[in-house]
Amino acid sequence: MVQAQPLQHVGNGAGKEDQAYFDPSAPPPFKIANIRAAIPKHCWEKNTLRSLSYVLRDVLVVTALVTAAIGFNSWFFWPLYWPAQGTMFWALFVLGHDCGHGSFSNSPLLNSIVGHILHSSILVPYHGWRISHRTHHQNHGHVEKDESWVPLTEKVYKNLDNMTRMMRFTLPFPIFAYPFYLWSRSPGKEGSHFNPYSNLFSPGERRDVLTSTLCWGIMLSVLLYLSLTMGPLFMLKLYGVPYLIFVMWLDFVTYLHHHGYKQKLPWYRGQEWSYLRGGLTTVDRDYGWINNIHHDIGTHVIHHLFPQIPHYHLIEATKAAKAVLGKYYREPQKSGPLPLHLIKYLLHSISQDHFVSDSGDIVYYQTDSQLHKDSWTQSN
Repeated sequence: MVQAQPLQHVGNGAGKEDQAYFDPSAPPPFKIANIRAAIPKHCWEKNTLRSLSYVLRDVLVVTALVTAAIGFNSWFFWPLYWPAQGTMFWALFVLGHDCGHGSFSNSPLLNSIVGHILHSSILVPYHGWRISHRTHHQNHGHVEKDESWVPLTEKVYKNLDNMTRMMRFTLPFPIFAYPFYLWSRSPGKEGSHFNPYSNLFSPGERRDVLTSTLCWGIMLSVLLYLSLTMGPLFMLKLYGVPYLIFVMWLDFVTYLHHHGYKQKLPWYRGQEWSYLRGGLTTVDRDYGWINNIHHDIGTHVIHHLFPQIPHYHLIEATKAAKAVLGKYYREPQKSGPLPLHLIKYLLHSISQDHFVSDSGDIVYYQTDSQLHKDSWTQSN
């Protein structure tokens, strides 16, 4: 069963009349091998020294910002430091993300060492996240099997308590969801990224998960020690606020990778799902001059289909693949220096994309028109 495609238009771009001529859920007339063949061979090559140079760059910026913050320690400097350092924490995450995909280098050992250092420094359990993120890529666009910002089915949605429902669909709460996701995953799913015996992991992966959880614990202990020696308020300013801004970046970017396009995009089940069709539901975004800082993570369609491609080749690979992808590639709206244009897509999606049908192999988000009305009534 296929759910009828809803027409939707948000912001600039093609209107409803143009969109009606293209069904994004239609099976593509090309295969993933055709896309692969269109990408230049050198785009698959990993340059370890180049990857390490990005780590060095980002670590030096983080260190410089910390040094400046300690030196100035004034309420004039802190509001400048927080967004800058939070953005750099997000950049560190993206490099650790590349380690998790194996696109950082051809050495699994080096990928693991660098990934642990980068992710532990920002309180992310490297292997626990790496394994669940692999599940996300392997099942992208699948209603039940996807892992990142997976849609709620109508049954799960209606069984949520009012507080959980409001937290999930009322800003700013969703853009602070990541730490909670690490601890207990999404509504309707069980497990923890810290527990080696979680159903996220196979028995053979338990040692890796335990190692990452221990590294996370060591970092947390260091932060607690520094809070005792330097003062909790100072550490909140030095590390806590940038960490929260990093979380906001992560949730903002990852949500918009899979939501908030001006035309509603399909989710799949059963025989209608395939790796290619699921990957084609992802969305590229332009973040202006942030693109370089966060290592072009907004160039996301080709990354989702071919996560082995290093981030510094994604733009070239995407340009080469466009001729094959055709209308299945959605050109991102150009950004100004800061990606403020994306806020309207986030706001619209959070207010409209609430659940999908319990049945049907091709489904689209539906809206609970009573969500905020009921919540307002119950709170008064």
